[in-house]
Amino acid sequence: MPLYEYVCTDCGEEFDALRPMRDADAPIACPRCQARNARRKISLFAAVGSEGVIAGAGSSCASCTPSGSCAGCSAKR
Repeated sequence: MPLYEYVCTDCGEEFDALRPMRDADAPIACPRCQARNARRKISLFAAVGSEGVIAGAGSSCASCTPSGSCAGCSAKR
């Protein structure tokens, strides 16, 4: 299940919620003020596979390997 980031338009609280993709934009209550005026934030994502980060933010190894491939990156986690 994806983790989405939200911000409450009433009190400014920023929070995360694990929700099915079909509910990503459905109303959700703010954990601080309980208002149902939270909006989903645009956020970065990452997918991790056997070769490390394979998609999303930070997936390019162009800065650390000449080939630009993560397969030879010494910075893999």
